[in-house]
Amino acid sequence: MIEIRPSTPADVALILHLVRELAEFERAADKVVATEPLLHDALFGPHPAAEAVIAELDGKPVGMALFFHNFSTWTGWRGLYLEDLYVTPEARGAGVGKALLQHLAKLAVERGCTRFEWSVLDWNEKAIAFYRSMGAAPMEEWTVYRVTGDALAKLAGQG
Repeated sequence: MIEIRPSTPADVALILHLVRELAEFERAADKVVATEPLLHDALFGPHPAAEAVIAELDGKPVGMALFFHNFSTWTGWRGLYLEDLYVTPEARGAGVGKALLQHLAKLAVERGCTRFEWSVLDWNEKAIAFYRSMGAAPMEEWTVYRVTGDALAKLAGQG
């Protein structure tokens, strides 16, 4: 039996553990610099930046989804952006990923969101096929840009 529940402050260590597993899967384990205090503040501080839900299979935590709201100036409505979805290897194929996506889609509809979006690595063909099977379509006309580190400081006039 799959249960999806909102995360609690007691889940911060679990969430960080799952984030690290996801980063390892995505071949970027060395990129995780988040700490439990940072995640706690981001999820449960005075101004939460994100939310998370935990997936349990037969009472055991086996996955999570971390998400936040974005906004479309074109529609005038907010959307739901899925930052991370992760299911442990032993639970894959049991419907946990589908349950997480369905839960977030329902949450998006309940909150009046007009979009539910996320990114996927180009090489992750299994995830791409899974997302397409759920009705998702790639945004082929768009390219994500990012500024970090020294480039961010320079752009901010501080470098």
